[in-house]
Amino acid sequence: MTTEITREAIAATETVIRPYVRRTPCLAADLADFGLSRSPVFFKLETLQHSGSFKVRGAFANLLLRKVPAAGIAAASGGNHGAAVAYAAQRLGISATIFLPDITSPAKAERIKDYGAQLRITGTHIADALVACDRFVAESGAMSVHPFDQAETMLGQGSVGMELEQDAHLDTLLVAVGGGGLIGSLAAWFAGQVRIVGVEPEQAPTLHTALAAGKPVDAPASGIAADALGPPRVGQLMFPIARAHVEKVLLVSEDEIRRSQAALWQTLRLVAEPGGAVAFAALLSGRYRPARGERVGVVISGANTTAVNFES
Repeated sequence: MTTEITREAIAATETVIRPYVRRTPCLAADLADFGLSRSPVFFKLETLQHSGSFKVRGAFANLLLRKVPAAGIAAASGGNHGAAVAYAAQRLGISATIFLPDITSPAKAERIKDYGAQLRITGTHIADALVACDRFVAESGAMSVHPFDQAETMLGQGSVGMELEQDAHLDTLLVAVGGGGLIGSLAAWFAGQVRIVGVEPEQAPTLHTALAAGKPVDAPASGIAADALGPPRVGQLMFPIARAHVEKVLLVSEDEIRRSQAALWQTLRLVAEPGGAVAFAALLSGRYRPARGERVGVVISGANTTAVNFES
């Protein structure tokens, strides 16, 4: 399998995973609905994807494009990737072992167990889970399914961009960043045809830190979105794509993320976990201000939360 992340490779991967993933809707709205200046906005609802996030696209790409050993598969995750791998493994009849840190939300851990995977809680950060998973893979012979720094993972996630291009004519796309697999794959798909803007929590600025350093480096990983957006650093595969095609990275506060969750629920009745609401937080807070007539897309990337009443 090539490690080159291109439109052609993403399109070829999409045909492989298509029978197993949902084509999620793109909801058209207006920022005036949220009390902002009138401007079109398009929400890509990966919250409605199998296992509750976009991650299942990359999970199926790994299991269908790589040779899975008899020992099965293993993955480290803050929760969404683990749930996606567990779901894909269940669908394909493959044994899976998932490593999580103890910051993972109970909703994500329960979903993984419901899919029948072996669950192991280790350490307090995603980095700890990654170390434990690597050790298990070396000892057991299981195949590692990396949450972001794996070609197949990115190629599967790039199908989000393929669907967006077909469903909405965009000028700009706002994407939350953790390890960078999603934004890297979207940047590769659009390749400059659409402005790509990353959005990160102030307490987990992985891509912001990497771009400032000129290479992937360790960054802080805390806050309410850390279980989704708190890996130790962005991936090596996505970084050159980001330098070429990600225009900038914006940082949002904890309060802005919470307000984004609440606004999505109160205005559109969309449930988003903190990480899933990060990209919209840039618009709602005014950290990103669209030009007149600019058509902005926002990926609402995950809904694995037990908190669905954001009224207060």
